Amino acid sequence: MDWHSNLAKHAARWTGRASCFGLAAGVVLVWLVSGPLFGFSDTWQLVINTGTTIVTFLMVFLIQNTQNRDTEAIQIKLDELIRATKRAQNTLLDLEELDQEDLDKLRREYEELARAARERRGGEAGKRPDGPRRAQ
Repeated sequence: MDWHSNLAKHAARWTGRASCFGLAAGVVLVWLVSGPLFGFSDTWQLVINTGTTIVTFLMVFLIQNTQNRDTEAIQIKLDELIRATKRAQNTLLDLEELDQEDLDKLRREYEELARAARERRGGEAGKRPDGPRRAQ
């Protein structure tokens, strides 16, 4: 793993902890308390505005990086489940790589399969196509 990815992974873990939230709340509290000392000046306001803008800007990219990694991991796991299931259609592997038109076509095919399954069950609205839930 390159150092960028490693840094993003560790930063995402750290910023998601309660201690990081506590630190951020503490910074805001110190800023609020220092207001009277600086006469609530424009510079005093500019400090928090600049700081929060920079943090927000960086967090957008950090969140996107984390979401991309998580999505990719989930896709790989789903691909493995499809591959390992005997009756699954292996053509469904890597669907995320298809363009929107092909995805829409597949969705329509599966909507038709679902509609046909409901009709075979007698079209009973609100019931699960795979039968009633059993108490556990």
